[in-house]
Amino acid sequence: MEQGASCYEVLGVLPGADPRKIRREYQARSGLLHPEMIAGAPSNVLGAVTRAQGLLDSAWQVLSDPEARRCYDHKAGLRRTGGGLSEPGSSPSETGFDPDDLGLAGELVADATGGLLAIFGGRVRKPQRHGPDAVPDVRGLFSSTCRDVAHRHGLEITIVRLTERPMPVEGLVVSQDPAPGTRCRGGQLTVQVWHPPNRCPS
Repeated sequence: MEQGASCYEVLGVLPGADPRKIRREYQARSGLLHPEMIAGAPSNVLGAVTRAQGLLDSAWQVLSDPEARRCYDHKAGLRRTGGGLSEPGSSPSETGFDPDDLGLAGELVADATGGLLAIFGGRVRKPQRHGPDAVPDVRGLFSSTCRDVAHRHGLEITIVRLTERPMPVEGLVVSQDPAPGTRCRGGQLTVQVWHPPNRCPS
């Protein structure tokens, strides 16, 4: 199932981000998923953590490699071979880049054009809709990325916090209602978000 989030969104950075910034954000988000942070977490949280780490690793695999990043940006319509932004809908075939070569990271390419061009204020020609969108799969995304994806799909989001005394860090989406792929007529998405618990006595 496609996440509907770009590699940049998964790591919480803008497309023009410096490689050092991308590394810092990858390390920071991965740090929230370390075993000591998730000790004692319920099984549904552990599943979301595994999914999240896979997404982070896949996004890092693309964005940490200059050639893979260039191809990804080209595929997403962010840059032409000669530099600069390309026109939406321009053919990515010139690069020879196949998102399937990147496994899970290839799934992140699928919805990148709309999200990344929206960040830059570009125009995206949206297809005519003949009914409600399928609800994107936001499990394993961090809460800020989940908000961006939900907004792009025209969904209002309600967050249910699972941790009683959370650390002041970004939360991880553990579950969602409606389920991924469901046609959503009401435009409402409810997600359960887990934070590492604050184990210091108050």
